[in-house]
Amino acid sequence: MTLPWKQLLLLSIIDCLADCLDSGSYHGPRWRMEPGDLFIPVDSIEEEATLTCDAKGIPPPQYRWSLNGTLINLGLDRRRRLSGGNLIISSLDRYQDVGMYQCMAFNTVGAILSRRASLQFAYLDHFKVHTRSAVSVREGQGVVLLCGTPTSSGDLTYAWVFNEYPYFVQQDNRRFVSQQTGNLYIAKVEPSDVGNYTCVVMNSITKGKVQSSPTSLILRTDVIKLLGGENVKELI
Repeated sequence: MTLPWKQLLLLSIIDCLADCLDSGSYHGPRWRMEPGDLFIPVDSIEEEATLTCDAKGIPPPQYRWSLNGTLINLGLDRRRRLSGGNLIISSLDRYQDVGMYQCMAFNTVGAILSRRASLQFAYLDHFKVHTRSAVSVREGQGVVLLCGTPTSSGDLTYAWVFNEYPYFVQQDNRRFVSQQTGNLYIAKVEPSDVGNYTCVVMNSITKGKVQSSPTSLILRTDVIKLLGGENVKELI
């Protein structure tokens, strides 16, 4: 029967009370290094990932690991093993290995739990292929061009190409690229802003890069039509 994570910790404390009342110079585990969050590129699934865990204590600590609150049975797991207190995962699986990991260090004096560390897989899907509608704006007004970031995991950076690569939009007091949404903001549109804009998204972990279909920016102009002797203003 697999013991719940908290029950295993309680049993370690009971061992301490039963066996170590006269522990002398013995002391329970103290952290040297706790595990940190990991982002693994999806295309690295054949490589290994290491979650660090190191504690000092007298006697030297032993280690256990849990995934999403469930104790990992290393005796039955061929892909996971311990090296010292570190958990090494080989033949990474995008679906089985993702989650929150926690290390427990224990000896006959006591036990401690590490911070929870997440293991996630970084990826960046492609944009959906479709023609984007043109965006029209009057000269002097502001406009927002939407990036529409595809599904992704990991830190992203954004840029916009104007008309054709490698002419990137240079940010200034009129043009701004949000690194939160990827949207391009243009204030007080000028005739020189007219053209095609393409959003480029880069994943800093996988180093992958994808780009959207172009969005055309056009100027709306006022056309005066003469109708029945009256001036009629029509916007196009």
